[in-house]
Amino acid sequence: MGLKQTSQKTTSQECAAKVMETVPLVMRAIRADMRAQGSTTLSVPQFRTLAFLDRNPGASLSHLAEHLGVTRATASATIERLVQRAYVHRNDHPQERRRIVLKLTEAGNHHLQQAREQTRTRIADLLKHLSEEQILQIEEGLILLKEVFEATLKEREMDESDSPHIL
Repeated sequence: MGLKQTSQKTTSQECAAKVMETVPLVMRAIRADMRAQGSTTLSVPQFRTLAFLDRNPGASLSHLAEHLGVTRATASATIERLVQRAYVHRNDHPQERRRIVLKLTEAGNHHLQQAREQTRTRIADLLKHLSEEQILQIEEGLILLKEVFEATLKEREMDESDSPHIL
């Protein structure tokens, strides 16, 4: 499977179209693979929840729901399943009575690491037929893409924290 040479005239619009076409395809493949593993692993929303809590210990249910792009009720149901499996601690916030604080348990962290390793292994298997140069091209492109989106998210977070919130 060779990569065709891209023209120097590829526009950001064309690149954006390729990103929007490729990222959902990659996520569908990961989801299908996770579903094929059966009940011993996490659903994709549960995996994303554990990964979010790994990066954001003490996050609120609202922040989790926003990250997942779901309602608070849906996020709450996901958390409830993870609490029942002893993967997440759900505690009341010490200063805000109506807010809960979410953290991974040791078992949740262990399960997350196992799921990540299984997924990495399967993705590596998909990529193993590529040349070293092709793998390097993919890696460099993903690093650039990550940097662009991280910078964009940081800018948005700063804008949101500077703007007054209307209750």
